[in-house]
Amino acid sequence: MDLRDATTEDVDDIRETARASLSASYGHALSADLIADAVESWYDAETLADSLTDEGAVFVVAVEDGDVVGFAQSQLAKRREPVGELDWLHVHPDHRGKGIGDDLLRRAETELLELGAERLEGRVLAANEAGGEFYEGEGFSEIGERTVEIGGEEFLERVFARFPGGDGEQVLTEARVTDDGEQVYVAYDEADRASIAPFYATYGDRERSERMGYVCGNCGGFAVSVDTMDRVQCSECGNKRKASRWDAGW
Repeated sequence: MDLRDATTEDVDDIRETARASLSASYGHALSADLIADAVESWYDAETLADSLTDEGAVFVVAVEDGDVVGFAQSQLAKRREPVGELDWLHVHPDHRGKGIGDDLLRRAETELLELGAERLEGRVLAANEAGGEFYEGEGFSEIGERTVEIGGEEFLERVFARFPGGDGEQVLTEARVTDDGEQVYVAYDEADRASIAPFYATYGDRERSERMGYVCGNCGGFAVSVDTMDRVQCSECGNKRKASRWDAGW
């Protein structure tokens, strides 16, 4: 089995691998028509060609006997800090159990870190329990949930992250400086689900004894407000969390 960067000549094999993998992983939760529509939407030739030429894209395929049997599609997202987003990792069901997913993840992670990623994020629909177990087995921590739309229907998606430090260990508390020059510490393992991406708790010290507020997981901004009903909203991108308290006045 060989790993290499994907090319436009791989489009048909990528589409077939995605279809087979989605059917095997989500067939119990998504209809065959919805899966077919998703493949047509996400992996049509033009969309794939655009993703392959993006300078921040890392698109790796696993090839066995000349056929693509798996792929990892990822990109470097330039938020407040660069994040390596693992959009999709698929292995054809006929080739699972051989460690291909592990190899694809390691190759994608290496390239994303070389591009400057400071943390890695992977997402998987909650209906795919095996996908969640895969990320956990690879040392990722679940940091939140979000709702995604597929074919006009909404589905719950789990968000996983790994924060590699210089020694290879995970860094779950990161020192950051706000726009006002204030030193804060972001706790990536304390996440609140929101409309676009989780909000992460911030503290005034690394030991987390002084709670400060939130940072937005979507845009990385600190302009996050909390009202008396515990509604949380980012004024920069509109990411928000619904109220968690009941207003007796209504």
